[in-house]
Amino acid sequence: MFFRQVFEPKLAQYSYVIGCQRTGEALVIDPMRDIDRYEAIAAEEELRITAVTETHIHADFLSGALEYAERGVRVYLSDEGGDDWRYSWASEAHDVVRVRDGDAFHIGNIRIQAVHTPGHTPEHISFMITDEGGGASEPMGIASGDFVFVGDLGRPDLLESAAGVAGAMEPSARNLYRSATRFLQLPDYLQVWPGHGAGSACGKALGAVPDSTVGYERRFSPALDFVQRGENEFVHFILEGQPEPPLYFARMKKWNKQGPPVLGRVPMPAELDGAGVLAARAAGAVVVDTRMDRSAFMASHLEGSLYAPLDKTLPTIAGSYIEPGEPIVLVAEAEQVGEAVLDLVRIGLDEVVGFATPATVAGMDGLRSTEVVDTPDLERLRTAAGHVALDVRRKTEYDEGHVPGALNIAHTRLRARREELPNGVRFLVYCRTGARAAAASAYLESLGHEVVYADGMFADWATRAGVPVGAES
Repeated sequence: MFFRQVFEPKLAQYSYVIGCQRTGEALVIDPMRDIDRYEAIAAEEELRITAVTETHIHADFLSGALEYAERGVRVYLSDEGGDDWRYSWASEAHDVVRVRDGDAFHIGNIRIQAVHTPGHTPEHISFMITDEGGGASEPMGIASGDFVFVGDLGRPDLLESAAGVAGAMEPSARNLYRSATRFLQLPDYLQVWPGHGAGSACGKALGAVPDSTVGYERRFSPALDFVQRGENEFVHFILEGQPEPPLYFARMKKWNKQGPPVLGRVPMPAELDGAGVLAARAAGAVVVDTRMDRSAFMASHLEGSLYAPLDKTLPTIAGSYIEPGEPIVLVAEAEQVGEAVLDLVRIGLDEVVGFATPATVAGMDGLRSTEVVDTPDLERLRTAAGHVALDVRRKTEYDEGHVPGALNIAHTRLRARREELPNGVRFLVYCRTGARAAAASAYLESLGHEVVYADGMFADWATRAGVPVGAES
């Protein structure tokens, strides 16, 4: 049996390519939209991808299942969760097999059995993998998707907190409890291959180790420890302290259910000169500056630019501040444009109409700077007339301690809550380290607000103010 875990660090997402070398067939589990990466792996191993499947309707990226279906590849999709959770894009034009709990299919001599594991989502299924060609009669491992992570379980609140399904949170948590109870009955040796690792917003305490075993998780996972304490204790634990999900999660859910636009090839935008950038912006394009040095951005950038550094935060920031269909101009070095475009198309932001290098932008008219202060200066400025402290951390962080009187809106929620922002004030924007506040400051300026960006550690303010980090003065 061939087995390859494919990791996408920006979204902390794991896909799996599983193949039978004897027959040359292969399966992809939870493919992302840019499917060429899986094709390259299969070709390198002299395999052909004959089937794909996914564990659930994803919230944090666009699935590649439809990309494969359009190419005539068989797709296995969950038939669990009721009519509201059926994949509506799957039609007679596609080779789709719907599977329920206990159903099994083969990829060559490898047996794949579906296990309904609701809780994170109603339709969620996991897959038991048995290498019958190697002589095994019992599964080697379980591809657990967003059900079981290393050290955590998939959050059950997203249907309500991200997709807007009122009242879904607690019933989902109780379904997750029942699924986890079933998981605990599996043999200790069974390997666990999760759908995400540390950094994903699909859980609150995911481990960075790429795989685990049922036995290890039984002994050391805090979430499973609460499962073993009882249902009510578990429900309280799993719902408490979940971070605000990015707003684009709801869009991913809708598109993955209805069918995302077929990508085909990843677009490669043309380089623009200064006049081209201004023309694109005049036509409605959003300028996204991807420089890693946020100090350089604050010192000089094109007026109205968003700031989304080319690291793991770019998809979250862009997905929170840009709507699908909005044209985008990237500010990036030429050799980095391909990476940035991939980050965007994975969350459905396909309209990248061009890019300009930082050197090109530096020579343009219409540049501005953002006032920057060190975090300790918040204590001096927060009581000044016309200033409002804006805490763009998660609510759980805010509740542990914040600048007195600060307004709290997580940086991923600013677009949705922009009407709550008072006019005629200067916002003192801060977070834990300055990273989230940088993106939020640029977005607020793009709306026309006056901003003072606090670059530094929140703990430095607490030290200057003479209070513990976890308390409000």
